[in-house]
Amino acid sequence: MPDSKTLVINTGPILALIAATGNLQLLQKLYKQVIVTNEVKEEICHKGIKYFGVSEFQEATFLVQLKEPLNITPHLRNSLDKGEASVIQYALDNHFPVCIDESVGRRLARLYDLSITGSLGVLLKAKNTGYDINIAKAIHNMKQKGIFISDKLAEKALKMANEYK
Repeated sequence: MPDSKTLVINTGPILALIAATGNLQLLQKLYKQVIVTNEVKEEICHKGIKYFGVSEFQEATFLVQLKEPLNITPHLRNSLDKGEASVIQYALDNHFPVCIDESVGRRLARLYDLSITGSLGVLLKAKNTGYDINIAKAIHNMKQKGIFISDKLAEKALKMANEYK
């Protein structure tokens, strides 16, 4: 988990955190600046306000939303979806850590030597920082909203949170 004041976040973790907690307030509490690329904003909002997570995303006025599309390198553009590619590109350009859940995006971020966390990492950081977070309940909420979390990853997170039985 990155120990940084700034985080560049992808679509998946935004939606997962909304599913887990109902909003994005943990991000505001844990990071001084949370950056959302234009491409990520488009992925979240393209279907309109009636879709899951859009209103919670728009209510999170503390998010720094980039207004212009990024110039993404061909390697990233051809390897990942626009959101993930833009998150990694912006992080590379500005030396910031990333929040990505998808394995291919995480693998590429590691190849570029970026510091990485994911939605469960943010929840664990919140719990370890003293916020009242029940990781088991958060994982349950995420799965109820269709967020995929492998049993192995869920078990690991529960052990790290001292909630594993």
